[in-house]
Amino acid sequence: MTESEAPDVEVPELRLAGVPDFSEAYDAVLRRWPVEVLGRQVPSAYGSTRVHVCGPEDGTPLVLLPGGGATSMAWFAAVGHLARTHRVHALDLMGDIGRSVHDGAPLRGAADLTAWLDEVLGELGLDGVRMCGHSYGAWIALMYGLHAPHRVRRLALLDPTGCFAGLGARYLVRALPMLLRPTPERIRAFHRWETGGDPQDPVWGAFLESTATARRSKAVAMRRPAARDLRAFTVPTLVLLAERSRAHDVRRVAGRARSLLPAATVGILPGASHHSLPTERPDELGRVLGEFLA
Repeated sequence: MTESEAPDVEVPELRLAGVPDFSEAYDAVLRRWPVEVLGRQVPSAYGSTRVHVCGPEDGTPLVLLPGGGATSMAWFAAVGHLARTHRVHALDLMGDIGRSVHDGAPLRGAADLTAWLDEVLGELGLDGVRMCGHSYGAWIALMYGLHAPHRVRRLALLDPTGCFAGLGARYLVRALPMLLRPTPERIRAFHRWETGGDPQDPVWGAFLESTATARRSKAVAMRRPAARDLRAFTVPTLVLLAERSRAHDVRRVAGRARSLLPAATVGILPGASHHSLPTERPDELGRVLGEFLA
């Protein structure tokens, strides 16, 4: 793995004794990527966006949007499959933790996030892309597809939150202490509760704990899109849910997705949980995504 073109960007962090350094943990996961990676800082009115680019230069463009608090590093396990045939562009979300720097226009809602993506895709020279998002990133991907369907050829939503149903009350209660005062111990305990165990890759586990030291500038509230807009949406869409997700009622989300997006493919990945979906089952995930995105 090599990273070139963009120097590391200084991101404000909290320094807590005994907590893994976020920047070092980020780099450690990046070294886990099984393909050569080009790191870029892409300008926009909102700030500069860190984009990791890999895969064949003539491959079909694929934009990856991670879940909140996970950064583009969340794709380390699946990117090897995806980069075989796609030119992958994995973004750190604007306003979230990572190496995107939110030092420009404020993020007030979904319209600003779609405007941000418009600028980033324009700077990258991308049009007619495949787009895949997980959790909060899936909500952003869906909102962008609704905003600019002419720029999205296929859309994959991995255990999407805020798209078809709200987060479960039990999930929110469990997550609140970690969100209000993150510590490695709280992050570890929440991950164990939701996934059923520690991450298989200890480097990824260390990264998750290190996010206790990282700051986000703005978490945009997820507002569900209007039913009439979803029913009129014609972009081929995959909704892939995690069987053991504790973020929401999976069966309810599946039912609402089928009723609101009649042309969508809705599936459930056996054994997966919400937070383990991008990292723990790369072979299955790569197969399903590869077949749909082809």
